Amino acid sequence: MTQRPATPLLDTLPLPADLRKLEHRDLRQVADELRAELIDTVSTTGGHLGAGLGVVELTVALHYVFNTPEDRLIWDVGHQAYPHKILTGRRERIRTLRQGGGLSGFTKRSESEYDPFGAAHSSTSISAALGFAVANKLSGAPGKGIAVIGDGAMSAGMAYEAMNNAQAAGNRLVVILNDNDMSIAPPVGALSAYLARIYSSRPFLEIREVVKLLAQKVLPHQLHSPAKRAEEYFRTLATGGSLFEELGFYYVGPIDGHNLEHLVPVLENVRDAAEGPIIVHVVTKKGKGYAPAEAAEDKYHGVQKFDVVTGTQVKPKAGPPSYQNVFAAQLIKEAQVDDKIVAITAAMPSGTGVDRFAKAFPDRTFDVGIAEQHAVTFAAGMAAQGYKPFAAIYSTFLQRAYDQVVHDVAIQNLPVRFAIDRAGLVGADGATHAGSFDVTYLATLPNMVVMAASDEAELTHMVHTMAHYDAGPSAVRYPRGEGTGAAIPEVPQLLEIGKGRIVREGKKVAILSLGTRLGEALLAADDLDARGLSTTVADMRFAKPIDHALVRKLALSHDVIITIEEGAIGGFGAHILTWCSDEGLMDGGLKIRTMRLPDVFQDHDNPALQYAEAGLDSAGIVATVLSALQHNSVGIIGGARA
Repeated sequence: MTQRPATPLLDTLPLPADLRKLEHRDLRQVADELRAELIDTVSTTGGHLGAGLGVVELTVALHYVFNTPEDRLIWDVGHQAYPHKILTGRRERIRTLRQGGGLSGFTKRSESEYDPFGAAHSSTSISAALGFAVANKLSGAPGKGIAVIGDGAMSAGMAYEAMNNAQAAGNRLVVILNDNDMSIAPPVGALSAYLARIYSSRPFLEIREVVKLLAQKVLPHQLHSPAKRAEEYFRTLATGGSLFEELGFYYVGPIDGHNLEHLVPVLENVRDAAEGPIIVHVVTKKGKGYAPAEAAEDKYHGVQKFDVVTGTQVKPKAGPPSYQNVFAAQLIKEAQVDDKIVAITAAMPSGTGVDRFAKAFPDRTFDVGIAEQHAVTFAAGMAAQGYKPFAAIYSTFLQRAYDQVVHDVAIQNLPVRFAIDRAGLVGADGATHAGSFDVTYLATLPNMVVMAASDEAELTHMVHTMAHYDAGPSAVRYPRGEGTGAAIPEVPQLLEIGKGRIVREGKKVAILSLGTRLGEALLAADDLDARGLSTTVADMRFAKPIDHALVRKLALSHDVIITIEEGAIGGFGAHILTWCSDEGLMDGGLKIRTMRLPDVFQDHDNPALQYAEAGLDSAGIVATVLSALQHNSVGIIGGARA
């Protein structure tokens, strides 16, 4: 590892108030030192790098110009906020990023007063900033709402819903459009920077107001609107932004987001402007200032630990294929024999394996951007037309499209196939990205088939089964990361819908496992057998429909039934418990215990430690069985170590 960089000026700036004591000319040094500190930090922790590198100057300028935390600075998604954390009193802990007990990789309200709004999903910043701005306006409190939103996040409808409502905030709302990927305006140069500075200045804004008032008093009423439109379109010919003007914003830009001599004066003008709301179009470069990141295709969006000098990332030892790649490989095989199969993703092609499908079938692959609601209804439309859409979406992101899953898919019983990646706990990304709720929110819907793969072979069978299931919507959930090492079958099985399988026979205790806790269930069975408690383990495969025949058989032949799943309360265990109650299977003294994630939002940590904390490991299963057997009366205890 290299020696930590020297940061003499940054060392004197524990808080933004200290930053604001500096002269303009000092900000370049602050930015350079901040970038060096960011690179060194992420080289030791891993995490998001490219986006943070791209907003170093913007972060410095925003905290220098605006009175944070009184002015509420909200970073959309929040993965680019590492420089913000360094400047806002968290530098001493910055090397604990994404570790158990350490700083979150996103903004988090409980972490700092400089994080006024927690964010880890896209396109929420404008709505939140608008809420802060209007609340301050109503109460007469000082402070603006400042949203920093990337151009990619502008592909989500929520951003435009907020902008359409933004006039209620007046000049209390400032939106910074961080254009770091797709250019939506002419190239940045001296002229555009000069125009941005002029158009954001108080004299120009005042002149515009004078012209507007003059037109209202002098021109006939029927000419007011044409005059206003002429003024707006004349200005936006030079600056772009007519779309934002139509939404009620005063548009400034584009400006170079790495040139502090341009950026700071414009932000100062915006801060002091009476006109509003205002959108400032800032063009930045993802990965800026670190050659390996600038050269990388993904600009080092998310990285493992790496060598600062060479940029070489520490590669984990080769292991079994990841679940997302197993999914992609089988989907490609299915598509080779069925030209009705298409793949849909919402801005996560590489994260879901859809990028591999796209290489094989570019015309049958659709990345709709950060628009999960649209993705689901788009898939429903294709299904209604006879196609077989596989919508590959992270569990946590599919939550955003639940209304569409209900109304556009389930009620119409359309055969949309949901490939739910990142199911269960996800480690370093924490509560915001955990796939805790999908079984609960999907298995409650009529017509829905919900599967959970226990290993790579099972995932292969399930993708094959979904490709041939046309009777209604279906879903398969699987976790982040590598598989278990199970052999992937050359010829997958066509699973019978709603049928599980026994993987180990016993007589006293039955463990009903859904998903990848199966390995822990088998370890627990070894322990229980050694204690004289003969144990059956079933891989249930389906959360809906449940294998009622198998459950009845096990309920009538065992003393204790344990259900275990990687999901929240109300999921698989709740369905088992409800059915057993309805069928009177508990009347004879059968004990049932449901094991699931605790009713809390778990913080980021190593996944194995997270599951151990939740009690969803072999030790937790054994403890739950022993606890159940200590009770002579029929009882139901939620949670693991009850």
